[in-house]
Amino acid sequence: MKILFIGDIVGNIGKLIVRDLVPSLVKKYGIDFVIANGENVSKGKGLKKSDYHDLINYGVDVITLGNHYNSKSELERYIDNADNLIRPLNLRKSFPGVGSAVYEIDGLLVRVTNVLGSAFINEEVNSPYLAMLELLENEDNIPIHIVDFHAEATGEKISFAYSMDGKVSAVLGTHTHVQTKDTKILPNGTAYISDVGMCGDADGCLGFERDSVVNKLMYGHDSPFQLKEVGNGLFSAVVIDIDNFTGKAKEIFPLYITKEVTNEREDS
Repeated sequence: MKILFIGDIVGNIGKLIVRDLVPSLVKKYGIDFVIANGENVSKGKGLKKSDYHDLINYGVDVITLGNHYNSKSELERYIDNADNLIRPLNLRKSFPGVGSAVYEIDGLLVRVTNVLGSAFINEEVNSPYLAMLELLENEDNIPIHIVDFHAEATGEKISFAYSMDGKVSAVLGTHTHVQTKDTKILPNGTAYISDVGMCGDADGCLGFERDSVVNKLMYGHDSPFQLKEVGNGLFSAVVIDIDNFTGKAKEIFPLYITKEVTNEREDS
């Protein structure tokens, strides 16, 4: 089983580069299943229903979320009918949707789980480790299991991954929007990266228009981050090759691609 996991998609440029690249990457690498983090798609925070459907139409099979999961209030109204959308597993408060789901691909079952970290994250969450243990104790025996660990602190991500080594196929970090150079397979067969990175404005700051970020963070201006609609895009992802029977990862490698994107759809 070959899985393409795409880092945080930020705004319209992120959507466009996913639209342009996913079909050719699926063909090039023989991808069976595509997962993407979509918590920053709609104007930089949250996921509107229309954007959810756009990503599915662009070839994404499952979308995970993160700390901005509820930034668009309409999510509560549509998530229970969105079979390909997963919100964080370990939310402390009750919320619609599911934090883990199983999908069938060519006769093989794949579980996808979304977990929020607890360090430097404002959202109130239950322990990521204990939430995962509870899930693993109660789930069916499904060897292929991909975990999107949406967290801020690298130390928490690495520690969580080692605690899950051999229990899941991959622990893939999201949230910081900067791809890390530490793809590896842990001793018991779990693929890992601290952060997959993001899809968005390649010339910006974390996917946002850079001057608006600098003005707020460096100069103290009281203004929101801005987003470009088109321009030079960055696509960050990883490809994981997983043994169909044992669920152990055989290979993981990153993708880091830049290209100009426009609203005109390209032929793939």
